[in-house]
Amino acid sequence: MHFIWNTSSPEETIALAQKIGARLRPGDCIAYRGDLGAGKTTFTRGLALSMGMEDCVTSPTFALVHEYGGGRLIHFDMYRIADETELETTGFYDYPSEECVFVIEWSENIEHALPAHTIQITLERTGDADRSIILEGDERFADIGT
Repeated sequence: MHFIWNTSSPEETIALAQKIGARLRPGDCIAYRGDLGAGKTTFTRGLALSMGMEDCVTSPTFALVHEYGGGRLIHFDMYRIADETELETTGFYDYPSEECVFVIEWSENIEHALPAHTIQITLERTGDADRSIILEGDERFADIGT
């Protein structure tokens, strides 16, 4: 299933992410696509808030991975990952994926390692604060409005 929403501010992007995040369950994997500054970390902030976590989300660009909520939300940045050996050094395979939600920035760099049930979210800049957000997933997101 394919869904498209448009937001016009970071606050609206966070609010949409909270609605989506409320429907996530352990074992879900979110694979982001989008250019630098498209809103991937902002979207993750909304997911974390929907899971009852503080607004503590930061970009994992230099750390490669951040854990939130005692490991219930695992946030990866795969921007600099070029091959399987580098992927292994991130700890990607060490997390119990069935017990947490994975969110992965620059997921196209590890496409081969993504689970079959991965939820794809593409964030596109359509203006200074405007975003088009495209979700490819299952029916549990069908009735989410903006």
